[in-house]
Amino acid sequence: MAGYSRPLSFSERRGSTMSCGEELSLSTTSAGPVIVNQRLDKMAQPRPRGPPTPSMNTPAADFDQQLTGSPPHPPTPAASPGPTNAQPDWSDAADDEDFFLANVRQVFKTCSGPHRNRILADLLNMCTTQQLSFVHQFVSPLLKKDPFTSLPDELCLRILSFIDDPQVLARASQVSRRWRDLLSDDVTWKNLCAKHDYGRRLSEVYYGVPSYAASRPGALPLTDPDYANHSFPGALPGSAAYYAASRSVDGSSDTALIERPKLRSYKSHFKQRYLVESAWRTGGRHTTRTITQDGRVVTSLHLTPKYIVVALDNARIHIFDREGNALRTLQGHIMGVWAMVPWEDVLVSGGCDRDVRVWDMANGSCLHTLRGHTSTVRCLKMSDANTAISGSRDTTLRVWDIRQGVCRNVLVGHQASVRCLEIKGDIVVSGSYDATAKIWSISEGRCLHTLTGHFSQIYAIAFDGQRVVTGSLDTSVRVWNAYTGEAIAVLQGHTSLVGQLQLRGNTLVTGGSDGSVRVWSLEKMCPIHRLAAHDNSVTSLQFDDTRVVSGGSDGRVKVWDVKTGHLVRELITAESVWRVVFEDEKCVAVANRGSRVMMEVWSFSPPEDAYERPVSLPQRLAEPSPTHPLTADFRRSTLGLSSIDMDEDSGSQDIDMRDAGPSTAPLAGNTTFFHDD
Repeated sequence: MAGYSRPLSFSERRGSTMSCGEELSLSTTSAGPVIVNQRLDKMAQPRPRGPPTPSMNTPAADFDQQLTGSPPHPPTPAASPGPTNAQPDWSDAADDEDFFLANVRQVFKTCSGPHRNRILADLLNMCTTQQLSFVHQFVSPLLKKDPFTSLPDELCLRILSFIDDPQVLARASQVSRRWRDLLSDDVTWKNLCAKHDYGRRLSEVYYGVPSYAASRPGALPLTDPDYANHSFPGALPGSAAYYAASRSVDGSSDTALIERPKLRSYKSHFKQRYLVESAWRTGGRHTTRTITQDGRVVTSLHLTPKYIVVALDNARIHIFDREGNALRTLQGHIMGVWAMVPWEDVLVSGGCDRDVRVWDMANGSCLHTLRGHTSTVRCLKMSDANTAISGSRDTTLRVWDIRQGVCRNVLVGHQASVRCLEIKGDIVVSGSYDATAKIWSISEGRCLHTLTGHFSQIYAIAFDGQRVVTGSLDTSVRVWNAYTGEAIAVLQGHTSLVGQLQLRGNTLVTGGSDGSVRVWSLEKMCPIHRLAAHDNSVTSLQFDDTRVVSGGSDGRVKVWDVKTGHLVRELITAESVWRVVFEDEKCVAVANRGSRVMMEVWSFSPPEDAYERPVSLPQRLAEPSPTHPLTADFRRSTLGLSSIDMDEDSGSQDIDMRDAGPSTAPLAGNTTFFHDD
């Protein structure tokens, strides 16, 4: 015992036994000194052992305390992680114990199965309770087996299909290479996309690009009819994924269509959607811009794939890029601009000067000045790239050819100001202060139906090609059949003017001057959610399949979960909010702060490094192998996906789940495990 101070641990001896079987088959003549020398060489190595927990001491700790008389370790607030297997104490081992155990192992190895069982049974019968507890602690980890190593792939994937939490799947990929290979199967992520309602794959359609952009070279056909027309201002959905504005040397704006790498796997698509949804809940980046220093009324706001366009009652139209940088100001109207509609690089505007102007937003020039209305132009919409329709306080609607700059038709029939209109194909629906709505044929230039039933002015209208929804000062919302002109339902609940409407599928969202936002089901014609959204009038409202964004005169912009009706977050606080528009990854709000009109641009897009081009296979092989997750992730402040893999089947980019974090690592506050470093 005096020849060495730290004996070889049992687990080390057991590992050397399994790897060096020939040296353990020892004779009594020459092998003995070899083993002693090996043990003496290894005795200087530290023997790892985890500290005991407050509730239970390990047998090795009990032996150490009895032999050395050292006091027990002080209690810790929580159980500290111990070793994988219980470690025996070799401090009192005799010099000849090596030789004895080597012979025992050799005999046990040559025994048959029943003979081994008899030896073990006899030894266990001689053990004390404490020794049996030690056997239990040592044997239990050895009996654990990874089911995914023995089950076929089909069963493993079936098991994984029942997991709804992406954090569990991401962390499970850290277990072993086998688990990681299973979690690379795209069917699992396809099922997860369906469970989280993350929609279609990005490779199947340019998600978020409006119908006019589908005609660009190389663009895929647009299959969603909802993108053709929209029932809310500034709602043409454009995505920052495909557009970016860059300045030329002379300061002008040269806007080009820039694509992110196509995400062809469901795992890549899930990561992108998860990042965006997480940013909407707790993250996002925003910039603030001052539009004007004097208090003005913001009459219209639009977010296009290239521009942010703001119109005010001071006759000016401000054009910004998608990051909120000022590009130019359109000046030509002599009175306030109260309606405008963009279409690609073309903008059509109208206002109190009774003129309709056509602008080229790329260079700021006025292409046409269309005259004919005898009072304020109150609403504008475009049915295609060549046709604009305006509604005026002179009770008429006019159909304009904006390329030639001429009026093609005048729609006469309303008895008061035309306040709102919507277009689907060849049909335009208008709402008026005469308490009626009319359905017109653009090509024929005649009224098809007059919708009568409201008791006061109509302020808002929505139209999806089959149903017309109108909101009125009489506090009611009415649903009409667009083919027959008959009333379908009257939705009551608001206590004041209903001035905000949006229709999407069978879901209708309304906002009123009473400050409430209501979500309706048009299948059952009943309310789904009643949201006490604002302390004053709802001035702006928009929703999609995931969220409702509302702005009010109380100066708040709030984000709601459209499925549960719960408040997700309060995005902006100001004195009063004029307009709010959003798309998948961007939100723009215009509000008053003091005497200034401010614009806040929020971006919820994923980090740029999530879309970097994938490296080649030789480059990947040359990279050093990653460290163990337990070592790497403790050096990180957040958990995230930072590595990029190639989909070997399609040759496209895919997102690797390697850095999602260990299975026991908690999520950091206000972060997601998909957040890139």
